[in-house]
Amino acid sequence: MIHAVSLRGGAASYACRFTETERLVQERAIGRPVFPKAIGELHGHSGIARLSTTPAAPAWLTLGSFTSTHACSPCPRTTSPTRFRITPSGDLQTVGRYDFDGQLQCAMIAHPKLDPTSRELFSLSYDVVRKPYLKYFWFSASGRKSPDVQIPIDRPTMVHDFAITENFVVIPDQQMVFKLDRMLRGQSPVVFDGEKASRFGVLPRYAGDASEIMWVDVPECFCFHLWNAWEEPATGEVVVIGSCMNPPDKLFNESAGQSLQSVLTEIRLNPGTGAHLNLEAGMVNPGRMGRRTRYAYLAIADPWPKVSGFAKVDLSSGKVTKFVYGDHRYGGEPYFVPSHRQSAEEEDDGHVITFMHDERTSESELLIINAADMRLEASVKLPSRVPYGFHGKFINATDLESQA
Repeated sequence: MIHAVSLRGGAASYACRFTETERLVQERAIGRPVFPKAIGELHGHSGIARLSTTPAAPAWLTLGSFTSTHACSPCPRTTSPTRFRITPSGDLQTVGRYDFDGQLQCAMIAHPKLDPTSRELFSLSYDVVRKPYLKYFWFSASGRKSPDVQIPIDRPTMVHDFAITENFVVIPDQQMVFKLDRMLRGQSPVVFDGEKASRFGVLPRYAGDASEIMWVDVPECFCFHLWNAWEEPATGEVVVIGSCMNPPDKLFNESAGQSLQSVLTEIRLNPGTGAHLNLEAGMVNPGRMGRRTRYAYLAIADPWPKVSGFAKVDLSSGKVTKFVYGDHRYGGEPYFVPSHRQSAEEEDDGHVITFMHDERTSESELLIINAADMRLEASVKLPSRVPYGFHGKFINATDLESQA
């Protein structure tokens, strides 16, 4: 389901709609759920049977105002993303599959990257059944797709996110892998492989093949999300900012023992030497994507898996400023909105927006926080609950007017 709040002329409107995927349309006609969920139901003989006979569809939010998604799960044999539009009245409509005019013949991972300067879109696609297990491609500002680049990995691997710089893409090949034979034993096919070494591949953005990729081993590192990356010309290093999670399989295995810990980490990769350096360091200013970043805005997942607030982290000094929602109040991912799209002002000149739910009053709100001083500036009370979700997106008025 997609939830959206539209802000126009000092007024706010709210809408929520189910994503009209092929899965939902078919299950609505049948009258009950029949397709497997990507996480939680793909195990045992029944899971194998359902996986082999029921390809499901992902939903990738491309258009909106401030929106939050709660029912989007990539599966190994999906085709193309699902496209939405926001009507002039602020309502949500599922437009249907979007395959970039027939150019996209595979799924996209959850976090494609848009270069704020070139307006090019970069993405990966992975397959858990057959080779190539991982592919890289990009789209020009006019929507023209590049040829696929097959990334050489020897087993199907969970790749939820990646990063771009001005000249490179950073591709994680980590220890969360797919082992479909585990389904025969009633276990989840997503598993932590302790014998595999985590590594990051650094590849030129416009490479025609993978011959120039440089792999850098980063042992005991699992970053589900990579917040940003940039190049350091003085050292030749590529700096990656991500959250290292431990235990790494806690997201996929509730019986993984200890509670989940996530540490904001600065990883310095040297493609020339193959060396790396980890330094303790979700969202950065989108206008700085692929460029050096000073601030990151990250959800506080405490008590796990709820989000009790968010933190503004100064990556240069290590200073952390928290915004806590309050007792029994939890929310979703914080999203940074710059005050001026092409402004040369301070990097934190803008606002952080997020959905928040009060479990005592059963009320939900959209919160608007000044990113510079971390003070609440405005809130919008919503007529219904917005469930806790992973990701949100802000689309400005100009982009809304140009939506397809």
